[in-house]
Amino acid sequence: MIRDGHQGNVPAREIVLEDLIVLGEGERAPADATLLKGLSLLVDESLLTGESVPVRKLPGSGAVAPSRPGGDDHANIYAGTLVVRGQGVARVTGIGAGTEVGKIGRALETITSGPTTLQIETRRVVRILASIGIVVCIGVVVLFGILRGDWLRGLLAGLTLAMAILPEEFPVVLTIFLALGAWRVSRVHVLTRRMAAVENLGAATVLCVDKTGTLTWNRMATAAITVDSDIHEIPPGSGQSIPEKFHETLEYAILASQDDPSDPMDRAIQDAYRDSVFERDHLHRDWRVVREYPLSPQLLAVSRVWTSPGGDAFVVAAKGAPEAIADLCHLDPPAGKTLAASVRALAGQGLRVIGVARARFEPPLLPREAHDFSFELVGLVGLVDPIRPGVAQAIGECRAAGVRVVMITGDSPVTAESVAGKIGLDPAEIVTGSDLEGMDDAELARRSRDTSVFARIVPEQKLRIVRALQSLGEVVAMTGDGVNDAPALAAAQIGIAMGERGTDVAREAAALVLLDDDFTSIVHAIRVGRRIFDNLKRSMSYLLAVHVPIAGMSVLPLLFGWPLVLLPIHIVFLELIIDPACSLAFEGEPEEENVMTRPPRPPTERLFSTRGVVRAMLQGAVILLLVSGLFVLALHRGRSDSEARTITFTALVLANLALILVDRSRTGAFLAAFRVRNPALWTVVGGAGGLLALVLALPAARTLFGFSLLRSGDLVSILALGVGGLAWAEGVGAFRRRHLPHSDAPRG
Repeated sequence: MIRDGHQGNVPAREIVLEDLIVLGEGERAPADATLLKGLSLLVDESLLTGESVPVRKLPGSGAVAPSRPGGDDHANIYAGTLVVRGQGVARVTGIGAGTEVGKIGRALETITSGPTTLQIETRRVVRILASIGIVVCIGVVVLFGILRGDWLRGLLAGLTLAMAILPEEFPVVLTIFLALGAWRVSRVHVLTRRMAAVENLGAATVLCVDKTGTLTWNRMATAAITVDSDIHEIPPGSGQSIPEKFHETLEYAILASQDDPSDPMDRAIQDAYRDSVFERDHLHRDWRVVREYPLSPQLLAVSRVWTSPGGDAFVVAAKGAPEAIADLCHLDPPAGKTLAASVRALAGQGLRVIGVARARFEPPLLPREAHDFSFELVGLVGLVDPIRPGVAQAIGECRAAGVRVVMITGDSPVTAESVAGKIGLDPAEIVTGSDLEGMDDAELARRSRDTSVFARIVPEQKLRIVRALQSLGEVVAMTGDGVNDAPALAAAQIGIAMGERGTDVAREAAALVLLDDDFTSIVHAIRVGRRIFDNLKRSMSYLLAVHVPIAGMSVLPLLFGWPLVLLPIHIVFLELIIDPACSLAFEGEPEEENVMTRPPRPPTERLFSTRGVVRAMLQGAVILLLVSGLFVLALHRGRSDSEARTITFTALVLANLALILVDRSRTGAFLAAFRVRNPALWTVVGGAGGLLALVLALPAARTLFGFSLLRSGDLVSILALGVGGLAWAEGVGAFRRRHLPHSDAPRG
């Protein structure tokens, strides 16, 4: 910077208003400023606008009115933007929170997020069940003590019932599911920064995509070369040979570019040489530059003069805007029309078009202006920000899954329309930033319902679009990588930032980060999110169902004067099955076959739906009826209390394991579920069965549990009961699948 007439370096935090800063190629602007002097200054503002092409800056004369980022020939410089060519001197007009970047930071401060739907619903259910459990348990202790006069056993009965009813597993299950869900999402190269995003992934209905850096690479590449109306297309990274006819255009485009450029267009031209088969004779490594005619407001073209080692002649290479090159070449009207047609053909493909020209000049004196050379047109070069591989296929998968994709970009409508057509979006209606400025929130919401492409959008407009979609009841996932994307990333239910090319601000604002910047990873993450919610519903249904017989067998003995069936140690044993089953076993279930061909679950869908709760309670009631009947039958046959308890507890454990198997799949048959691989499930089932066998076999364990040795006839009765229960469950499931195919199947 320049201060008190001396140029030097100072930390950016010490810059104040009215300071003079010196801008050079490859440097980032430390503050907002107005350009006073500049030479061929090009600035990359994609951090603020999302526009992949750098913009020209011209010095301002007199008082310069503030302008928004984006567009050519402005004098305003913005903090954080990158100078890719030229140099200049600017006066600081904004620092800290007063810069465009600072305004985005202030917008982020206004965005807050509350508890998620799952958290609210789980908290409500836990509070209700805990209240009921505490009241009932106190009542059991009091009634047992008053009616039977045994306060100690009444206290044990109350503790048993408390352990059976209190839903301590719900918060644990929610935490484990989301934590393991974050791990599963990371396996598809998506980092979870906020657990709420894992919950919302399966419910996403709209995916708002930032074009630059998300759908595209955010780097320029040479896509086509035109000579005499003939077009040769160059797929990025193809390594294919370039026909001889087009060599000269690429040769002079390289000669007109900087040797070690920061300008993305110059780099794209040089990359085209490195990525293709190109003759070494065209490189002229022994030539040297003797003069350069820089870009100016009057002539939007750069000319570089080269000389051979012998110095006997000058070769001049020029590149720039097609109209500027046409001016340098003094084209006649027919040639001008031909050139314009070629430009339109390339621009129609969404390409940034530059013209290339050449001239020769005899030494010793060079002219003062580039116009004094006798240029002839060589050809045109079309540049593009390439689309990432697999994007079109991923968008097709989103469409099949009922997720609408909306592209939001700061680029021009022409570029946006071209990209949208290539990736499978409908560009029939494009809403621009200027259109959006004239809309109120209601009109924007109405237009957002059917619009798939938004162009020339500024940061606060991205936030308005997200809010408009949310007002329609949509669950919005928003991707982005620039600072300009941060407010929308923070406001969306699922903010997704790019990990490789994204800015720190975007990553901090987002809930998810794509580690490989691959758009297809988002589709994989949505698949995982749907699977997580499906399995979470199964787990919660199982938890509700399994607590019914446990609580019932704790209360029924009190009501009917039976001996106590369950003691605290029995509940602890059952919890050893319930906890890993409802967390690890159900979490490990693979997704349903139709997980990505069905619509997203409704945002209002509850984890504990009325139908689901009734189904779970009915399952639990049937198990309670069977095991209590078995207990009464054992007592009726004159079996001792310990024998009846042993039979009943064994039946309850086996019914618990059967319930796990029944609840594995809500859309398939019971036996078909055995073909689905789930190592965690079989570990839980095998471990529970083995532990039960160990308790029944060891005398010390039987004494601790108050059990007796089972007879062979008891095992037959228990197995017959289990088979009958499974047959009933399968019959109900078959009826539901046949007559109510969508009533209880997971919807996302």
